[in-house]
Amino acid sequence: MSISGNISLALFVSLYFSLVTTGFSQDPLPIVKDTPRREATGSDNPLRTNSQVSNPIILSADDADYQLAPSDTIRIVIEDAPELSSIFRINKSGTIPLRYLGQTLVAGKTTEEVAKMIADSLRGRYLKDPKVSVTVEQYNSRTFFIQGSVRTPGTYVIEGKPSLFKLITIAGGLTESHGSLAYIIRETKPDPEKLERARAGIEQPPDKNTAKSDLPTPLTQVVKEKKASDAGIEGETEYQLMTAQLSGLFKGRFDQNFLIEPNDLVYIPPRDVFYLAGEVKSPGQYPLKEGTTLRQAISISQGTFARAATNRGIIFRQDPLTGKSTEIPVDIGAVMKGKFQDILIMPNDVIVVPGSTVKSVTNSITNALIRGAGRAIN
Repeated sequence: MSISGNISLALFVSLYFSLVTTGFSQDPLPIVKDTPRREATGSDNPLRTNSQVSNPIILSADDADYQLAPSDTIRIVIEDAPELSSIFRINKSGTIPLRYLGQTLVAGKTTEEVAKMIADSLRGRYLKDPKVSVTVEQYNSRTFFIQGSVRTPGTYVIEGKPSLFKLITIAGGLTESHGSLAYIIRETKPDPEKLERARAGIEQPPDKNTAKSDLPTPLTQVVKEKKASDAGIEGETEYQLMTAQLSGLFKGRFDQNFLIEPNDLVYIPPRDVFYLAGEVKSPGQYPLKEGTTLRQAISISQGTFARAATNRGIIFRQDPLTGKSTEIPVDIGAVMKGKFQDILIMPNDVIVVPGSTVKSVTNSITNALIRGAGRAIN
């Protein structure tokens, strides 16, 4: 399956974990609000970078009002008490283990509020006038990934939950070669009942709600991956693979503009393509524009040769979810003359116009895929 078209679920899961691991192992990141402070283009764009796309994109913004969340890492410094100073990672319950104070809830509070809370708790009992400072080392709870056909792909730290449109804007906007779809992969919380049944070795009943989602997306697919849980018991982690129509979003279909969750991976592949093969005057690979039909595709290839058997045309089409290929027989000559209804071309379609021999179909496909890249039209 072509990377420029539909991306396999295995590739998504692999890319997702690669980016999550890379993103969290980098230096501390400053945080950016969910809307850029100003727009900039060209050399004036502060989002532009010459670094590799796997490196975090460093953006600065005022984080005074940022509320801490689980997975964030903070540094606590207490003057005159270095034994109490340390770096802490906020656990799932939103607490950190503080010496003398025990488990202390910090999630949902700002760094100033946490500093004041610690100082008030220590005052009088352990220190006469404690001076406490709290800073964020890593904003792990607010990491977003966007890759593919955007001007500045990479890792971003954003306060709140940006929409797809805002995340694309923060990443510098779409490139000229972008495709018509955005793919999003999201890890979902495991069902406690399913985990208990898995531990007990009980067969899972059919899940009628597996593919349902309250997100406004035209396509949601659930992917399951088995892995060991924190307790060492094998369970199931579920992932949602979602798609959004970018062509519709940028034309006012805001039902495609849903919220992006922290740790989501957004991938926008390059523009879609289709292939023309066989007895056409200009076979090869062509960019697919929205609404392209079979009649237009044949015209783009400068028409067919006289020896073409246009009544035996074939469109090879691949299902975007299963990868299964189907052959669609079509009388291209009748379509070109307006006798049959025109056919809408889909991403990665291979249109074959055979000659007088049967084996020319196979040869035509081979020639198109070999020679196609050099004939792409901008």
